[in-house]
Amino acid sequence: MDYKKIFIDCGAAHPELCLKVGKNYKRYKYFFRATPFNSHYLGKTCFIQVATVGAILRKALGIQKIKVAFVGEKAMWVEPMIGAAKKVLPKFGMELVGVWRPSPVATDVTAELSAIQRSGAQLIFTTFSSSVGITFARQAGELKIPAVQVGINVEAQKDGFWDATQGKGDYVTTLNTYCRGVEYNDLTKPFVEGYVKRFGTTPTYTADTYTAIVYSLAPTIEMAGTLDADKLVSVLEKRVYKVPSGTVAYFKDAKGHPLHDIKWGPGYLTSLGVQWQNGTMRGVWPYHWKAAKGAPEVTYKGIVPYKIPPWVIAKYKK
Repeated sequence: MDYKKIFIDCGAAHPELCLKVGKNYKRYKYFFRATPFNSHYLGKTCFIQVATVGAILRKALGIQKIKVAFVGEKAMWVEPMIGAAKKVLPKFGMELVGVWRPSPVATDVTAELSAIQRSGAQLIFTTFSSSVGITFARQAGELKIPAVQVGINVEAQKDGFWDATQGKGDYVTTLNTYCRGVEYNDLTKPFVEGYVKRFGTTPTYTADTYTAIVYSLAPTIEMAGTLDADKLVSVLEKRVYKVPSGTVAYFKDAKGHPLHDIKWGPGYLTSLGVQWQNGTMRGVWPYHWKAAKGAPEVTYKGIVPYKIPPWVIAKYKK
């Protein structure tokens, strides 16, 4: 900000980063978010996916009130999610039966899993960004815990998750940005296939650094015909443009002031829900998703139905 240089954020999700633009536009107008959308919408997307899977369990297994175990690593970013879970889950007709907080690098979570099994939870809401995501998924699979896993498990976003869990991570579901075979639009497939060919793995959300350069900054410079930062800001904040993960447009606050934060929702950016099915990461959300009553359904090309683990079906099927 001191040097009046455009800063495009590819990684940090705190809303305050862009709220500063609205509070002090003259100083912070050089800051733009590119990926991911802010943590408010990351949380909202997780809760939508939890509600979606809960509805599938309710319909398929006849469970009227889904019991939810919240399992989040001991880290500050998880704290707001716990408070939100206590408020939001009852609105979904779900019961929060407990909160468990293993270390981000725990190598044994059998105590937590045993307690979760005793709680009678049918759904485990995970919030993992570190290696505990592998430990939890592997041990839950080994013990055949009769509960589905939904939420955030960053390790499960990676192609190496299957081998890392020794094949025990089947049916784990997590928020993600990209998945082979799933297309937000016509830019997705070439980007994902090109990334896989070059690096040998599916891109994660931070790969949208490429998006920030190729689709945000470079065209804006060409449109403005200058490298003057103030002129570039005025062009970039008005743009609406496609990227491999959807369509980028920027929010304004209630008074109409630019925030340089990216819009979430149908027609913009939504991310994905992915599930490991028989050793393959598959996109399972959005699948016939309606963002609001009367809204059009959203299903991206390549999305497939969610699968309930067979040991969960065996436990609860009436």
